[in-house]
Amino acid sequence: MNVEDLRGATIAFCASGGLDSCTITHWLTQHDVRVVSYTADLGQNDESDLGEVAERMRACGAAEAVVVPLRKEMGEAGIAAVQAQARYEGGYWNTTPLARYVTVRGILPLVRQRGIGVLSHGSTGRGNDQVRFQLITNMLAPDVEVYAPWRDQAFLDAFGGREEMVAYCAEHQLPVVASKQALYSTDANLLGLTHEAGELESLSTPANFVEPGMGVRAVEAPDRPRQVTVRFDKGRPTAVDGEAATAADQVFTVANQVAGAHGVGINLHLVENRFVGIKSRGIYEAPGMELLGTAYGFLLQTILDRRARRIFDATSQYLAEQLYQGYGEDLGSHLAWAAVAQLSEIATGTVTVELYKGGISFVGASDIPHSIYVEEDSSMGRGGEFDHKDSEGFVRVLGVGARAAARRGQVPGTLAER
Repeated sequence: MNVEDLRGATIAFCASGGLDSCTITHWLTQHDVRVVSYTADLGQNDESDLGEVAERMRACGAAEAVVVPLRKEMGEAGIAAVQAQARYEGGYWNTTPLARYVTVRGILPLVRQRGIGVLSHGSTGRGNDQVRFQLITNMLAPDVEVYAPWRDQAFLDAFGGREEMVAYCAEHQLPVVASKQALYSTDANLLGLTHEAGELESLSTPANFVEPGMGVRAVEAPDRPRQVTVRFDKGRPTAVDGEAATAADQVFTVANQVAGAHGVGINLHLVENRFVGIKSRGIYEAPGMELLGTAYGFLLQTILDRRARRIFDATSQYLAEQLYQGYGEDLGSHLAWAAVAQLSEIATGTVTVELYKGGISFVGASDIPHSIYVEEDSSMGRGGEFDHKDSEGFVRVLGVGARAAARRGQVPGTLAER
């Protein structure tokens, strides 16, 4: 789809209010396209008043500008990711991918109500977000077309990059605060910040080059550790640091403040595999996710046996990749989420951790009704239902196979019989 196909039509545009949003909106209106902009309130801390974003979009030519309240939905998405332990490539809590799901889910019903048949976005043709917007829309509303300006040759001919867009906005006196010399770009929501591009594309730029937006660097954190207790009821965090939190967005507001103040989850460096097939470098902040996710992981250690653990770990990695790649709405993901939900039903307990200079360490766990950790059985001393002598037959049976493998030459380094 290109801009010529859209002349005279009305489209919905997912607008953040930044340089790309303003440039694209004005450029589309210059091509006789009526733009209705939708800005999701995801709890982003880089915009103090989203009403100003709506005004900005109208000033750039949008016929209408709507702010969609989605903070609670963003919090719910974060809790689901914590329950799934869905860290992409071992470290990234998928904060930006989750925001794309929440945004599209929240906007599509409004688009349908207005009878709009095209959803647009400002994601680059080299990144993951274009795939997420595309696939989520295709799966939830297959009849709605997706228009991506950064894949439209007419747009590419007009704008090769940031410098051209800054110049365009200045020429047309659009209300954009942007610089050609931006050090890096940031995507924000309630769950975290994603920093990339600019100076961060060089691997000689340290992670601490980024000025934290959700806390402090580890070296700047307090010199005294702090203990924090998190209560989970059926997989949901219901109290953080002694403060009851019933709403999902409130949970992360508290967790972000507590963890961020101690440098937890700040400036995570990751050179990751983008879905489009190239490597990219990101610096991530997700203090609340790191605190709640780590505490929840400690809770799961007491509940999962080794067979359930194997299933959960595979499911966790699977969902992390599905979310990252934009497949979080397909059948496979729904099956995986069902498994996570079943485990969450028995994930109740209280976990205390210690925060210090960016790190989280285990302090204690209690009131876990479904824990299979029995101190008396695991003890090296007397007591409990596990009798030391009972292991004799168990170990001898295991040894039968070990000896057979050795005698048949299947174990390298087996000593020859004398």
